[in-house]
Amino acid sequence: MTRTLLGLAVCAATPFAETGEGAMQKIALAGTQASVAGSADNFTGRVRVDPLFPATNELQASSAYVTFEPGARSAWHTHPAGQRLVVVSGVGLTQEWGKPVQEIRPGDVVVCPPGVKHWHGAAPTTAMTHLAVSGVLNGKTVEWMEKVTDAHYSAR
Repeated sequence: MTRTLLGLAVCAATPFAETGEGAMQKIALAGTQASVAGSADNFTGRVRVDPLFPATNELQASSAYVTFEPGARSAWHTHPAGQRLVVVSGVGLTQEWGKPVQEIRPGDVVVCPPGVKHWHGAAPTTAMTHLAVSGVLNGKTVEWMEKVTDAHYSAR
């Protein structure tokens, strides 16, 4: 058992062998990518985006941790290639257009299908962080729309 775990640890720490095209494992070290504030055009309240990886030819998806302070939220939007959210901490809210607001908690996974209008953010008194993985279609991950009104945000 110990040998198996040690072998796995060595494999995990060693870059993958090169393929015919010379591809190798890459590591983006924590703290090497700057956090950015969520744009006031697309968010209400304080939002921080911590990028993890951009889309590439190998993987047509990008990812980031997004932290919403209490009451902060995205504007209504859609994703042309869909999105997955994994709640990491706190309590959040999400709503699909025309449907009720739903509460989301750590470990919950939100599947946002392509073209579905929705928003997500923190609960009124609790911050929330989620891991976002967004598909890319024709170079775009999101189509931003109007801001979420206080009435929509408060409708539970």
